[in-house]
Amino acid sequence: MEKKSTIYLGADHAGFRLKTAIKKHLEEQGLHYKDLGDDKLVADDDYPDYAKKVAKAVATHKDHFGILVCGSGHGMCITANRYKQIRAILGFSAEAAIVARHDSDSNVLCLAGRFLNTDHALNIVDHFLKTPFSGEERHSRRIKKLS
Repeated sequence: MEKKSTIYLGADHAGFRLKTAIKKHLEEQGLHYKDLGDDKLVADDDYPDYAKKVAKAVATHKDHFGILVCGSGHGMCITANRYKQIRAILGFSAEAAIVARHDSDSNVLCLAGRFLNTDHALNIVDHFLKTPFSGEERHSRRIKKLS
């Protein structure tokens, strides 16, 4: 990931703790992020509110990324993928994140706050952000078909 890129973060109550750890991790690496909410732990907040904010922000900036965290990661992923230019993936392993970036130019990583321990999640984040899109013709052709 280029230093000039912004990483947009969002999480509901079930992802709030993990999002906090991700913020600290990004700060330690000197990476620029913007937290789009929630700002505090609210037990009855709704994941679509944060997925929408992050998806809209990422969709308007080609070289920026999003990281969304809810209980399972599924709700955030489903919601984010409703927006044009978003290719959100459920990050369940570093290997899956690498393939998603390399082959599909994924720009939003969704994580399961209830099922991933912090170290595993941060490893996934690192691989997602450090892996470039291959730019291979076959992958670019497939991505164009999504429009």
